[in-house]
Amino acid sequence: MAKLSYRDAGLDLDLYEESLAQIAPLVRRTHTPRVLDGFGGFASLVSIDFNSRLFAKNYRRPVLVSSTDGVGSKLKIAMMMQKHDTVGIDLVAMSVNDCLCVGGEPLFFLDYLAMSKDDPALSRQILKGISDGCLEAECALVGGETAILPDFYQPGDYDLAGFCVGVVEKDRMITGKAIQPGDLVLGLASTGIHSNGYSLVRKIVFDHAGLKVDQMIPDLAQTVGEALLEPTRIYVRPVLNVLHHYAVKQVVRGMAHITGGGLIDNLPRILPKQCQVVLRRQSWEVPAVFQWLQKLGNIEQAEMDRVFNLGIGFVMIVREYYADSIISQLQERQCPTRVIGEVRRGPAEVIYE
Repeated sequence: MAKLSYRDAGLDLDLYEESLAQIAPLVRRTHTPRVLDGFGGFASLVSIDFNSRLFAKNYRRPVLVSSTDGVGSKLKIAMMMQKHDTVGIDLVAMSVNDCLCVGGEPLFFLDYLAMSKDDPALSRQILKGISDGCLEAECALVGGETAILPDFYQPGDYDLAGFCVGVVEKDRMITGKAIQPGDLVLGLASTGIHSNGYSLVRKIVFDHAGLKVDQMIPDLAQTVGEALLEPTRIYVRPVLNVLHHYAVKQVVRGMAHITGGGLIDNLPRILPKQCQVVLRRQSWEVPAVFQWLQKLGNIEQAEMDRVFNLGIGFVMIVREYYADSIISQLQERQCPTRVIGEVRRGPAEVIYE
């Protein structure tokens, strides 16, 4: 009678150990003084407060902030390109940017990677991006899970999810409740499509137009794959720098991460009743990748507004008096920003004029 093993079922434990060995240095490079343990245990230990000669992070009334997200069908582009070292940045960005919306400073991140079989080289590429994203967000990658599911995924397919926990002082939380008519809306530039709307993107580019990932787009001076795989911008450093600059005054009154739903659907999530955001469509330049997609798929403007960020990946609603200073601080940290609208009295919605 034949003796069956785990390997016969599609799982090679030796290969799994090889993957872990390659991942460990990428995890450890993100560890901050808060991380109290190493890598490979059943759970991770992270201190909210710590003191050292170089750092002091002490909280009087700490509130934990959490967020989770994935990368979505942008992963299909990575698979087509056979380039997997940037989607991890997207994964981190989607969660840390959400935590940032309430003023949360990211503390630690965990990932979930599901694939059809162990592939140490592929795992290392993916984790390299996650590690890079965590370094950019100053967030420790403290652990994760790799699930080998041969009956769920086709060879070469995989999925990613991420989980972020942050912290904010209770009296420094930014909820949007303080937004008032007369406040200005600052738009922080995106790096492109970020990680939303890729079901429509793939429909336009591959099904409708029949393009290949290695085809050049003359208007963009990039290949299709390069344009579509541009990673999501992480706004943590420039925005936290602004919040720390105004540690006493309540200058920033609301913030929003512009993901699926665009400006139209995301800004009302933070607006108080009787506060309306009026955006000026000509106040920022829509990146060429969106113009290319709209023309290629003959997409109506209203649909573009609802699906994509259109060049604005994050929004800060601030007191008018401080707007110029905040813009300068953000741009000093390589985050292009401009005034894109204002808050007026009216129903809690977004309109263009």
